Amino acid sequence: MTQFTLDDLRRILVESAGADDGTDLSGDILDLGFDDLGYDSLALMETAAKIKQEYGIDLSDEAVGEAETPRALLDLVNAVSAAAA
Repeated sequence: MTQFTLDDLRRILVESAGADDGTDLSGDILDLGFDDLGYDSLALMETAAKIKQEYGIDLSDEAVGEAETPRALLDLVNAVSAAAA
């Protein structure tokens, strides 16, 4: 698989968990906390399920819970993908 990108993550966040009306995911969100973006742990679990469904990348609940920012989740997805290759 090619690199999982921030645009991929933005799309999945909106599709799987929705976005708060006041949340703007189009800016520089890499280092903002998911809490600050309006996403709770349930929304992130839904995001992880969508990533598995679309990309075949299985992320542990614990690892997803530890990813507090989009950058951390991107790093996790790409690391798990590279390890599986």
